Amino acid sequence: MKEALIVAIVFGSFVLIPAVIGGTIVISIKLLRGGASRKDQAEDSKIIQEIYQGLGRMEERVEALETILLDREKGDRHHEKL
Repeated sequence: MKEALIVAIVFGSFVLIPAVIGGTIVISIKLLRGGASRKDQAEDSKIIQEIYQGLGRMEERVEALETILLDREKGDRHHEKL
């Protein structure tokens, strides 16, 4: 069980770290540019939506990996009891 928790933390950090870095970069660029035109705002919105969708897919993959690890762990315990 501890291994699954460690894997969840590691993969969770893989999701959070790029999101934080990406958000910081977007905010930094906006501050350096000053104001943004409608075209720039639309482009920024599109990029943010793509990042959000990508993070959603990554979250699904992490959950699938966690399920696989937990199933393997249950299988190992079952074999040890026999």
